[in-house]
Amino acid sequence: MSRPARNQRTPAATPKKTKGSEPRRARMPIGLRIAAWRDQHFYSFFSSLGRLAARPWATALTVLVIGFALALPLLFWLVYDNARDLSGGLREAREVTLFLKPSTDAKGAETLAAELRRRADVADVLLRTPEQGLAEFRQLSGFGEALDALQGNPLPTVLVVTPRQALDADNPALVAELKADRRVDLVQYDAEWRRKLSGILHFTERVVAVIAALLALATLLVIGNTVRMDIQARSVEISVMQTIGASNGFVRRPFLYAGFWYGLLGSALALLIVAAVELSLAEPIGRLLDSYTNRFALHGVGIVPIVVVVAASALLGWIGAYVVTARHLAAGRPR
Repeated sequence: MSRPARNQRTPAATPKKTKGSEPRRARMPIGLRIAAWRDQHFYSFFSSLGRLAARPWATALTVLVIGFALALPLLFWLVYDNARDLSGGLREAREVTLFLKPSTDAKGAETLAAELRRRADVADVLLRTPEQGLAEFRQLSGFGEALDALQGNPLPTVLVVTPRQALDADNPALVAELKADRRVDLVQYDAEWRRKLSGILHFTERVVAVIAALLALATLLVIGNTVRMDIQARSVEISVMQTIGASNGFVRRPFLYAGFWYGLLGSALALLIVAAVELSLAEPIGRLLDSYTNRFALHGVGIVPIVVVVAASALLGWIGAYVVTARHLAAGRPR
């Protein structure tokens, strides 16, 4: 056998590839990776908004549905919140009103008031004569000419008793003693009525919460269905991106921001609807409050509810888009 020439070199031994081994890729510095991640998010953030603007009618219809769905629970909550503030003063009222018998004259009313003031469980007693009651009724009712036609004053003497502590609605001992007094014709104590009012407000709060939850679910479904149709329209583009190695996060990101924009725009429209309703009802409500000498003050939507509505709507849009894209990506990548 001939030996190899001296000037001929034997080929260098190539390392054998073990099963599953791949050549190492040079890792990018952490700063460049963060910058790339930031640029991708900025691009998806604005490009998703551009895609919504490219189809204005479809986007407007979706935003209108979301806006009305969010405006309804917000209006219900606004009515409930004003009713709760209005009932706060009624629940805190502790007065017991005594309507004296017509046979009780002014001296007898003063004697009864003095007796009640000496009680340890009574903080104050206010005496209102029939003349004072008629003048107050004339001022509040607006029936001055009709009252002038009366030949006498039909109103009784009234004592307004303020207890030192809130009375027990189940067993008001002071009320029982006042009812037993022979000079008292009627005792008005609205503890039972205020307890019913509290139950009505609690029920209303639960109804508002249920309606808000149902309409939030409807908003989630609307955004999810809209994003699903967008995914179907771009299915070829998604397949191409997956074929050239795009990650699930890269594919998912534009649709997440699209859901975010749907929720954000829907919440803005809902706030505009609520503001329009407030403006349209401001004048009749003002006239109604003027008839009660402005003892009640209504309020609109505050800063905290606005922030909560906007954040919750954007989060619902993000979640709806994430669920739909996750379901699509779970179907598999093209081979």
